[in-house]
Amino acid sequence: QVQLVEFGGGLVQPGGSLSVSCAASGFTFSNYGMMWYRQAPGKEREFVAAMTRTGGTTTYADSVKGRFTISRDNAKNTVLLQMNSLKPGDTAVYYCHLPRFGSWGQGTQVTVSS
Repeated sequence: QVQLVEFGGGLVQPGGSLSVSCAASGFTFSNYGMMWYRQAPGKEREFVAAMTRTGGTTTYADSVKGRFTISRDNAKNTVLLQMNSLKPGDTAVYYCHLPRFGSWGQGTQVTVSS
């Protein structure tokens, strides 16, 4: 069955960088677009970034545009989110999402704090 497992969250200071990754299995990864979402305490889950199956097109939330980069490695069935110039407002649980199947990972916590 479809499985999405996120890695790489942690604590980082404001202005710092962090990357999170998602290992996918149970489906033909290269056939589907992938997304990242996040959910901060007390808030709705929100879209962060998306990438088409070939990686040719990316889309970002305005709040992260120019700071975050989504990428994928179809040979390794992995999608990554590189986060730079992090702000306290980026603190959230970050989720990998496969929209075609409605599947979500378990999430990984990212905390931006001094």
